[in-house]
Amino acid sequence: MNYSVSMPYNDYGTWLRQRFPYKVQKISVDAGFTCPNRDGRLGTGGCIYCNNDSFNPSYCQREKSVKQQLVEGKEFFRRKYPEMRYMAYFQAFTNTYSTLDHLKSLYEEALDVEDVVGLVIGTRPDCIDDTLLDYLTQLARQTMVTLEYGIETANDDTLRLIRRGHDFQCVRDAVERTKGRGIVIGGHVILGLPGEDAEESVRQATIMSELGLDVLKIHQMQIIRGTRLAQMYAENPFHLYSPEEYSELIVRYLEHLSEDMVVERFASQSPKEMLIAPKWGLKNYELTNLIVNKMKREGRRQGSLFVSNSLAMSRSL
Repeated sequence: MNYSVSMPYNDYGTWLRQRFPYKVQKISVDAGFTCPNRDGRLGTGGCIYCNNDSFNPSYCQREKSVKQQLVEGKEFFRRKYPEMRYMAYFQAFTNTYSTLDHLKSLYEEALDVEDVVGLVIGTRPDCIDDTLLDYLTQLARQTMVTLEYGIETANDDTLRLIRRGHDFQCVRDAVERTKGRGIVIGGHVILGLPGEDAEESVRQATIMSELGLDVLKIHQMQIIRGTRLAQMYAENPFHLYSPEEYSELIVRYLEHLSEDMVVERFASQSPKEMLIAPKWGLKNYELTNLIVNKMKREGRRQGSLFVSNSLAMSRSL
């Protein structure tokens, strides 16, 4: 458990400070990847909610080299924190979806940039193999390497609805193959997907806890222009959480999440011109403050209601 004195949950910032003697910031990189759900291998058009432009910062442009994006990202952040170090965040689309030689050249180009002290690689659980994992294992002996798997949900019905192109067993298999290699294993989930209510989300907290992840990133469901989900929402609007409803859901989710799970974030903030709904008018840190203050005020903490599935099963026998 890595709780700071002031935080009622196991926060990523505290966890990161325990590993580095300086402030560390991620810099997003668009290395020109695509996705098997876009190039025709599994499908075209991507997942129903995906418009990659909604989370790419201005310096993150695929026509620029990895090095140039990182140098410009460093300048963006260094104005405020001159002594900062950085992790190259390969974020856009599926960042293991290429040949090993090409991946090596991109990752090593990033690590050659001054003050870059680690890699975060966003990918899908169906786009990883043992050869790449062996290479990343070697790399992890020299620097921090995080594989961030897009999980989104543990519900196979929802995975089919959002056209994810894989089932939850695929996630289990990928995480299992990554364990024990010295690689930080991250996961990304979305709360509020169509067809999933609060009870279903809370149910999945236990599943995520027992998956074998080190770090979990949570986002709210957002309706982004230009997506299939935007069309579905226009034709048949479904419930989206208010900030108050979402804050309560997050607190319940955290209560049912293992206290050992590091939680990186609670929300995503898309550009106003791309966001259809929900329009909360809150920055990510403001939402985090709402959640933390609520937990402190109500005496609620991460892991307080967590019961492992194996323990629950043994109690029922």
